[in-house]
Amino acid sequence: MNISDFKAGEFTTKYEYRSFVPDPINKEWNINNPEINILLEEANLKLGELNAFSTFVPDVNVFIRMHMVKEATHSSRIEGSRIKLDEALLAGKDISPESRVDWKEVQNYIQAMDFSIKTLENLPLSSRVIKEAHRILLKGSPGRNTKNKLPGEFRTSQKPIGSATIKDPAFVPPHHSLLEESITDLEKFLNNDQIKVPHLIRIGIAHYQFIAIFPFLEGNGRISRLLTTLYLLNQKVLHKPTLYLSDYLEKNWLNYSDNLMAVSYNNKMEDWLKFFLKGVIETAKKAIDTFPKIIALRDKLEKETILSLDKPLTNTKLLLTYLYCKPVITVFDVIANLHVTKQPAKALIADLCKLGILKEQTGYTRTRIFVFDEYLKLFEG
Repeated sequence: MNISDFKAGEFTTKYEYRSFVPDPINKEWNINNPEINILLEEANLKLGELNAFSTFVPDVNVFIRMHMVKEATHSSRIEGSRIKLDEALLAGKDISPESRVDWKEVQNYIQAMDFSIKTLENLPLSSRVIKEAHRILLKGSPGRNTKNKLPGEFRTSQKPIGSATIKDPAFVPPHHSLLEESITDLEKFLNNDQIKVPHLIRIGIAHYQFIAIFPFLEGNGRISRLLTTLYLLNQKVLHKPTLYLSDYLEKNWLNYSDNLMAVSYNNKMEDWLKFFLKGVIETAKKAIDTFPKIIALRDKLEKETILSLDKPLTNTKLLLTYLYCKPVITVFDVIANLHVTKQPAKALIADLCKLGILKEQTGYTRTRIFVFDEYLKLFEG
């Protein structure tokens, strides 16, 4: 079927309200739109470049960790979190009381990503994986009752979107009695190797469909954004988890939500796919641009800057390696991860402060916090 003939579904009146019933998507979709095909070609080229970096950069997993923290921070901020990247990198004991709920949600998101990526080594991308990721995402956090949000379970009640009442919402997803059928169709579409649909087109359609189904009471947005990376990893389109779209979606939030809604109301799947592919291209470009800057910074620090200390550098290099995955630290982080006592830990931090690598961050009263500022800024742009 040609994507120009895409029919999202229909709104039906049932149970005294009007809700959306999505059409099945598990079919072969053909793309005859020149603009989409050009964007698809560019997106695939950028993913190829990104894979090249992730394959040849030494210790790439250290740097990928920062991409994951950034994704968790931005994806949570889309849902209303106010946490900043430097706060997300702190230990819970160092977080201010007013930020603890948001901090916990970011940590849950990171754990959900870790679990899902590891699970895909042995299992296909399925509702089983998605449910467990959701359970981790919503596991208990201080100050917020998540038990009644059914962590790890599809909803068993209706969930209007954009309003507190079901009588006047922006959108009402399908009745929960239809979830199993819709999710099964989505799962088959993600794993159907009998149909020829380009991977980025397939996950673009699937992203929309997941949001339209809205299978959970809470956390659908975060899971849908995670789904993109998981699918590309599962299909070997990505060699490493290096592509996360939440930064792009946060910056283009109105276009994001408008494009999704236009599919449901006006069947404008082609417009959504153009927006989605542009996001893949922009996100991949930023990641590709960041990797050389990381390598240049590392070479400068390890081959020039720290040599001026004129002392044995074994622990200094170990601390630098640790900073690449956690650029916001305390003395206690150094003690725990380098297995040194307090005084050597303080001396190592003092050396890096003297060289301008670390800067003390003010505003936290319980302990002194130090930031690898030049490196952190590479991920904040």
